[in-house]
Amino acid sequence: MGDFGKGLMIAGVVIFLIGLCWPLIGRLPGDIFVKKGNVTFIFPIVTCIIISLVLSLIMYVINHFR
Repeated sequence: MGDFGKGLMIAGVVIFLIGLCWPLIGRLPGDIFVKKGNVTFIFPIVTCIIISLVLSLIMYVINHFR
């Protein structure tokens, strides 16, 4: 299997694990949540930052051991 295939498999496993953990994480402090009437706006800024840091760390480790 080529490097691209392995990378896709790893990305799939990471996304799957994040999906499993998502109900446990929920909304974090710092996420923007505005509800006015029947309109709700949610922007998970802190969650996005944490996911970005974790994915960056994973990619760093993968590239380090290449």
